[in-house]
Amino acid sequence: MEIKEVFRKKNVKETLEILEHYQEQCKIIAGGTDIIIQLREGIEKSSVLVDISNIEELKVVKETEKWIEIGSGVTFTEIAREFTLHDKFSALVEAAASVGSPQIRNAATIGGNICNASPAADFIPPLLALNAVVVLERKNAIREMCLEEFIIDKEKVALKADELLTKIRFKKLQTNQGLGFSKLGFRKALAISKISTAVFLELEENNKCKGTRIATGALGRHGLRERRVEEFLQEKALDPSTVHQGGRKLQKEIEKRLYGRPSLAFKKEAVIGIFHKAVDKAFKSCKIEGGI
Repeated sequence: MEIKEVFRKKNVKETLEILEHYQEQCKIIAGGTDIIIQLREGIEKSSVLVDISNIEELKVVKETEKWIEIGSGVTFTEIAREFTLHDKFSALVEAAASVGSPQIRNAATIGGNICNASPAADFIPPLLALNAVVVLERKNAIREMCLEEFIIDKEKVALKADELLTKIRFKKLQTNQGLGFSKLGFRKALAISKISTAVFLELEENNKCKGTRIATGALGRHGLRERRVEEFLQEKALDPSTVHQGGRKLQKEIEKRLYGRPSLAFKKEAVIGIFHKAVDKAFKSCKIEGGI
């Protein structure tokens, strides 16, 4: 479909008014790294574009006593450079730095990465592991939704036609909590993920797992939580044997999910090492000396 109108708004309020008026005819564009390709290939059918790349209120990273909030217009380059994320949230910095080329990271935004809902989106697994919440605004209304529920299917999210994703927020990590991320792609800089895994850990004495959230990318129709592996690790002391068994549990989940796909043989073997690396990074992020 031919693009008939393009709006460039300077604030969220004006953007919401446009969305309310045009509804399904309208599409948001921020970095444009995905939608431009979709328009060129005829996949995207919207006739009206709203450019939000100049809205400063969407480009803020804010830290409160309990939460970290990232505006949906923050680019991956900005996340990788953000000082407040470099300690406990180094996994987010690592995930952001692994997205595409420098040119893509300079343009692509966290909001676009989420709303595009690609199975291989690098930033979704760590956000799922953090139990992140998305903030959705429409004219005269705001609602919050767990990211896991927001992502419905491959390239499909629970965003209404008149809504704008304005921010993503998650709780700050405590001393005994950590986050790890690991990715495998064909090429280091430009790779679309073939496997990515993020692990959140909360440890007690003797490295006992008090709580965990595990999320994967490129191992299903969209990024998702691996709850059976989480249940297996719960209340267990984390040592190499336990983590390896957890990897085997994950391997079995992938075998069922990807049954019949040509990529299964490769992915079910590679995932164990990727999972172990993510767990080890999360373990170290808990400020515990050594590793698993």
